[in-house]
Formats: sequence, C-alpha cells, structure tokens
Amino acid sequence: MITTSQAKSTESKTFHRLARFVKKEAIALLLNREPEEIYRVDWWRHVIHVVGKRISRFVSYADLLPVLGVEPPTHADICRWRKRCAVQKQKHAPKFWVDFYVQKFMQVVCCNDLVSWGQLIGTIKQVFSMEALQTLRSAYVSAKYVLQKAC
Repeated sequence: MITTSQAKSTESKTFHRLARFVKKEAIALLLNREPEEIYRVDWWRHVIHVVGKRISRFVSYADLLPVLGVEPPTHADICRWRKRCAVQKQKHAPKFWVDFYVQKFMQVVCCNDLVSWGQLIGTIKQVFSMEALQTLRSAYVSAKYVLQKAC
C-alpha cells in the first residue's frame, strides 16, 4: 500500500528583519524581469524564494532596498546592506537600487511623496557611490520640476 504524506513546510513563521522591504517590483528589477512574470514570492527565514516565468531563484533579504510605507531603515539595517555589498565584493549598493529609486521619483504624483522618497534616500545615502547619488539628485530635481510645472 502506498501512502502519501504532505511535505513539511520549510517556511519559518519568524521572518527576517529586512522582510518588511520585500516588494515584488524590486525583486523584478533585481532579476531583470517584469513584475507580471513573478508568480510567487515565499518568505523564508533567511532567504526569499521567487518563482516566476522560467525562473525559480533564492534571493537574500539584504539584496532588497528600503521602501516607503514600512518602518524606516535602522542603523542595523544599513550595516546588513553594507555587509551584503562586501560579501559580493562591491563597495556600494547595486545599480538596480538607483534604477528603482529613479523609477519611483518619476512615478510620484505629489510633492509630499517625492520629499518622502528623498528623505528615505537621505537616511541611506552612505550605501551609494558618489555617481549614484548624483544620478539620484538629478532625477529628484527633474521629478520636482515636472511636479511643480503640473501644479
């Protein structure tokens, strides 16, 4: 007689401290995919399992960047991101972080949201290179100009 048993879940009920920053659009940008191509995101204790169109990949929580709408990043969070950069033999945050924030600047519809994104970047600016900060400043000024022109 063959019996079937359900697989035990490997997912933990305790999530990582950086789990609050997990967003589908950030994962899509990290993996060079469209957000619609990601079918499922499983939060495990130490990693995120991403399942999508022709992809099944594990992603570190420290690969993902801070976003608005959750508790702001702490010094401990910044240390985790810097440690992750060191493990990947990089001195600064990955390029997709800059791309993500530039995209967010261009998507805002009111000045308050733009200021909030700017303040968030101001709290984590030490993880960016000087070139990245310059790119972010230029995008911020452009978005601010467009918003002021629209009002």
